[in-house]
Amino acid sequence: MIILSILFFVTALLYASVGFGGGSTYLALLLIWNVPYYIFPVIALVCNIFVVSGNSFNYIKAGNFNFKLLFPYLIGSIPFAFIGGSLEIDKNIFELFLFLVLVFAGIMLLLNFKSYDDKITTYNKISIFISMPIGAFLGFVSGVVGIGGGIFLSPILFLLKAGKPRHIITVASLFILINSISGVVGQLTKSVVISDISNYWYLFLAVIIGGQIGNFLNLKIFPTRILALVTSLLVLFVAIRMGIKLFV
Repeated sequence: MIILSILFFVTALLYASVGFGGGSTYLALLLIWNVPYYIFPVIALVCNIFVVSGNSFNYIKAGNFNFKLLFPYLIGSIPFAFIGGSLEIDKNIFELFLFLVLVFAGIMLLLNFKSYDDKITTYNKISIFISMPIGAFLGFVSGVVGIGGGIFLSPILFLLKAGKPRHIITVASLFILINSISGVVGQLTKSVVISDISNYWYLFLAVIIGGQIGNFLNLKIFPTRILALVTSLLVLFVAIRMGIKLFV
């Protein structure tokens, strides 16, 4: 499991550098490594929580939190993340769903990585009748699959020009954190064996370390748009690798 730990470390590092948790890629890696299916989502969601907790704290400390931007999406997402997490889903459907999630997320990031430059001067006020349904849909998908949803919310907010890049990144991190907690609670209503999850403690350690380094790279060293580009390529690579396993 040393290789898997290294991959989780690299994933956490790259995703944290752009304000994400890495849940979608953790799930794909767990699938490729043939980890027991029934604990996939909980492992990925807990890894999300570890990674974005540090991100969220640092972004808020830096003064980048916009509560008005985040609130309507959370109102829609929290209950649906729990509902999605509590549902039983067939393994084959789950794998196909995850593959589609990875492909879509990778393409969205690739098309929007330049948006991470803070060059937008005008912003749109998004109606709550638009933001709440978006949050609800992303929350449900997050709960079912075992991701935080920020990897979708962030590109959507950029497309809508809903706020400054630093505010969007912070909102995405907090969205992932809160949805992941709600998703875990929903997942634990099912027959998940806690002792089995604890056997993968080394993955949690890997993402804690990787996440902190990734957050440092974002805040101190590399331009966020470059990190977003690298992350999008990682997502697409994992999607291709997963697609080969599923369809070839």
